[in-house]
Amino acid sequence: MSKQQLADFDWDRVVAKGFGGGYSVAEKAQLEEMINGTLSAVAEKEVVKGVVVGMNDREVILNIGSKSDGIVPRSEFRDMPDLKSGDEIEVYIENQEDANGQLVLSRKKAKVITAWDNIQKSFDDDLIIDGFVKRRTKGGLIVDIYGVEAFLPGSQIDVKPIRDFDIFVGKKMEVKVVKINHANNNVVVSHKILIEKDLEAQRQQILTNLERGQVLEGVIKNMTKFGVFIDLGGVDGLLHITDISWGRIGDPSDLLGLDQKINVVVLDFDEDKKRISLGMKQLQPHPWESLAAGLEIGSKVTGRVVNVADYGAFLEITPGVEGLIHVSEMSWSQHLRNPQDFLKINDEIEAVVLTLDRAERKMSLGIKQLTTDPWTRKEALDKYAIGTQHKGTVRNLTNFGLFLELEEGIDGLVHVSDLSWTKKIKHPSDFIKVGEELEVIVLELDVENRRLSLSHKHLEENPWDTFETVFSLGSFHKCTIVSKNDKMAVLELPYGIEGLCTLKNLAKEDGSLAEVGEALDFKVQEFTKDEKRILLSHTKTWQEKDEPKVEAKATAKAEKPKDNEKATLGDLGSLSALKEQMEEGEKKRKSASKKAAVKETEVVAEAVVEVEAPKEVEEVAVEAKTETEVE
Repeated sequence: MSKQQLADFDWDRVVAKGFGGGYSVAEKAQLEEMINGTLSAVAEKEVVKGVVVGMNDREVILNIGSKSDGIVPRSEFRDMPDLKSGDEIEVYIENQEDANGQLVLSRKKAKVITAWDNIQKSFDDDLIIDGFVKRRTKGGLIVDIYGVEAFLPGSQIDVKPIRDFDIFVGKKMEVKVVKINHANNNVVVSHKILIEKDLEAQRQQILTNLERGQVLEGVIKNMTKFGVFIDLGGVDGLLHITDISWGRIGDPSDLLGLDQKINVVVLDFDEDKKRISLGMKQLQPHPWESLAAGLEIGSKVTGRVVNVADYGAFLEITPGVEGLIHVSEMSWSQHLRNPQDFLKINDEIEAVVLTLDRAERKMSLGIKQLTTDPWTRKEALDKYAIGTQHKGTVRNLTNFGLFLELEEGIDGLVHVSDLSWTKKIKHPSDFIKVGEELEVIVLELDVENRRLSLSHKHLEENPWDTFETVFSLGSFHKCTIVSKNDKMAVLELPYGIEGLCTLKNLAKEDGSLAEVGEALDFKVQEFTKDEKRILLSHTKTWQEKDEPKVEAKATAKAEKPKDNEKATLGDLGSLSALKEQMEEGEKKRKSASKKAAVKETEVVAEAVVEVEAPKEVEEVAVEAKTETEVE
C-alpha cells in the first residue's frame, strides 16, 4: 500500500468490529486488489532486481516486491564499497522461505548467471565487449568479461605476431566472443577480429588498386625458412627466398630482420585467394646484364662453390651469376667420382669457361683444364710404352676385370684372365680389393682412344712350360681336395695350382669316396698346357700298386708357396733348376738301373756256366757287359 492509502485507512472500523468485520464484500475485494498490486510474483532460481532498504556490517536487506524482504551477506558486495540505501541490485532467489521463514537471496550467483547470459547474447548478436586483461597465461592472456575469465589466444591479439604479452596486462581491451564451451565453462575471445574488420575495407581498396610491377613499401611481420611475409598496410604479401637476392642465400634472416621496412615490387596476385607474390631483387638489374664484356670461352674466373650435387657443383662468380662444373670436368680421370671428393661448399676456386650463353644466362665451367691433359704429354707416352712396368691403385672392379689408376687421368684395364697364370679367378674381387695397389706391365697402348691394356701375370714367365715336366703323365703328387660338385672335384696341387678329378676317381681302396679337405696321392692322367688343365685320379694310385711310380723330385725340394701369397708360382728360376735336376736324376736312375741289370746278369751267367748254362745265357751276359763298358 502507498503512504496515502495508509493515511486514509480507517483503523477505528477495524478495531471496533474486528479484523475484516467492518467491511462489505465489495470493500474487501477492493482491499485485496490494492494489496496484490503492491506484491510481485517471484519464483525460485530466478534473477530479479531488488532495492536496498537497509544494511549493517554483516547483511544487506533488499526489497524485491515480495511479502518479505530478503537478506544478502555483506561479503558479496565487496566490489561496491559505496553501496547505499535505494541502490538497485540484481539478486538470485535461492529460496522463497527457509526454515526461519526468511527469503534467501544471492548476489554472487546472480552475477554469474547474468554474466553468462550477457556472454551468450554478445556471441549471438556479435557484440563488442569491454574486457580487462588480468594476467598472462601459456599461449595468451586471461581477460575479465562480465566477471568471467575468458581466454585470449596470442594469435588473436593482433594481426601481426606478438612476441611480448606482458605489455597488455592490466589494460582494458575490446574483444569479441568467438567460442563458448558451456560444459567446461570456457570462453574464447579475440581482439584480432576487430582489427581485421577495420582493415577489411582498407585491404579491399589496396587489392582494387593493385597492379603487377607496382612498387610498395611494407614491414616484415613474419619470417620463415622459405621466405618472409610483408605487411603492406592491411594486406599481407609473400616475399619468397628466391626473390630476395640475385645470389643464393641459405636463410632470409641472412639479409632481413623482423619489423624492417623494405621496398618490394608486386610480381603476381590472386584476388580470389587474396595472395600477393612480392619481389625484392627485381628492383635491381640482373647481374648477367652487367657481366663483363671481356668474359668469353677460355677465360679464367674465380668464385665460391654454392652448391654440390651428384652431377656437379655450382660456382658463383658474382651474386646471381653461376656456372656449372660437371663432375666430368673436375678430373682427367675416365672414372666419374662423387663431386664432394673434389669440392666443398664455400670453397674459393678458379675455373675455366667452357660454354657461355648470355641470352639463356647459362655457363659451364671446368677445373681440370687448369692442368695439362696427361694423354697429350710426350713423356707420358714414353712412360707407358708397351712392356714398361708400373704400380697403380685399383679404382673399380667389374666382372671382366679391374681398372687401375696409374696416375691422375691415366687409367688402364687389367682383364681377369691377366691376373694369374695358375689360378682360375672368376671375379677380380677374389684376387684384390678396391683401393689396393697392384704391379702391372703394359700390354697395349691406344693414345687416340686413351686406353691402356695391362697385365699382372706377365710380370712372370709362363710356368706351364715347366709344369709340363713337373706334372708329367703318370706322375704322382700329394693333393688336397678343395671342393666338389655332382660331377667333378677341384684339387689343390703343389705351387698353388688347381687340378680336376672325376667323382669316380675319388674312390678309395676301402670303397668310400674321398671328401673335401682330405690330402691324398693322385696320379696325373691328362695334362693340357694350352687349356691349363690337369686331370688326376686317386683310384689309379691303388689299382696300379705294382706299377712303378714316376714321382716328381721337384715337389720334394721346391718350397710350396704360402696360401696368402698372390704370386701364382713363385721363383720360376728355381723351377728351371729343379727341371734340370730332375732330368739329371732321371739319367742317373736309368744308368744305375742298367748297371744293376748287368751285374745281376753276370751273376746269373756265372752260375749258369758252373752248371753248364746254355749258350743263349752266355750271349746275353756278354751283350750286357759290352753295353755297360760302352757307356
